[in-house]
Amino acid sequence: MAGRNVRNTRIASRAVRAAAAAACATLALAACGSTKDSVSSGGGGTGKVGVILPLLTSPFWQSYNDYVPKMAKSEGVDALKTVNSNSDPSQQITDINNQLNQGVKGLVVAPLDSAAIAAGLDQAERKGVPVVAVDVAPEKGKVAMVVRANNVAYGEKACEYLGKQIPSGKVVQIMGDLASVNGRERSEAFRTCVRKNYPKLKVLEIPAKWESDTAASKLDTLLNANPDIKGIYMQAGGVYLAPTLQTLKSKGMLKKAGQAGHITIVSNDGIPQEFDAIRKGEIDATVSQPADAYAKYGMYYIKAAMQGKTFKTGPTDHDSEIVKLPSGILEDQLPAPLVTKDNVDDPKLWGNTVK
Repeated sequence: MAGRNVRNTRIASRAVRAAAAAACATLALAACGSTKDSVSSGGGGTGKVGVILPLLTSPFWQSYNDYVPKMAKSEGVDALKTVNSNSDPSQQITDINNQLNQGVKGLVVAPLDSAAIAAGLDQAERKGVPVVAVDVAPEKGKVAMVVRANNVAYGEKACEYLGKQIPSGKVVQIMGDLASVNGRERSEAFRTCVRKNYPKLKVLEIPAKWESDTAASKLDTLLNANPDIKGIYMQAGGVYLAPTLQTLKSKGMLKKAGQAGHITIVSNDGIPQEFDAIRKGEIDATVSQPADAYAKYGMYYIKAAMQGKTFKTGPTDHDSEIVKLPSGILEDQLPAPLVTKDNVDDPKLWGNTVK
């Protein structure tokens, strides 16, 4: 995820509070957690589907955008051309309303703000249009399913990797936007894991809001005051990889793995650029966030919702698990493997299939 305009976030959040309270519900629990679940009502599952992106300035979302038409075709979904909300939560609400006014029968949305998105979900519910959320779980509002990897596991995997590589010293986590559940979960999971399992590490934090410029400037300032940094956790390689490497290089601190003074770096996303950086020894690991599976199962679940299919918690037939969130919403937590030099060339990783 990349950043968004703070003023617009506040505008969208006010819109949420002004909207009528959205129903916080999940689909009725019927059948099993498999994607072969049964039909509970007689919807035909036909009609146009709108697909709304959060932004297109990150290689991760560019890849997801490329996968959408391919996966829509393979899943038999009539998807309209994607709409880019350009990192603006209030624009995303407008985009949802525009799609609803065009008569779409389903929506697949990657929310920019976990709270602000409720205003758009409320409008969709009023029109009887099912919504599937991708990447970010709404705090409230009705969605048929959230398609997302376990973001707590992202922070924990980064912590475990750095903790095993670095006996003691200072490590930095470049955080995402804390208005997003993704940013909050990754941040809290990382710091909690370090505090519990690696008490000799000191965590320094950079709130960067998924913004590359913010990450670069704040990392530069932090390194000036703390030149003895030993590790970095980037919560989004798509927006933080390039500025982080450039900042380290400009200070003469970009040492390859195995060289004296190497700063151990672990990231999130699984984009080809991260894989190249791992091969070069510039970073050490990343957690592969499944852009291909996000598109595939976003299309699968919206078609299922339009047909009236329902799901319940438990293992699926695609190596994931459906869980119920505290809000009552169901989330299909897709697998997101840790990638290091040992498996970076695995042809099954989506980052190795992008040309």
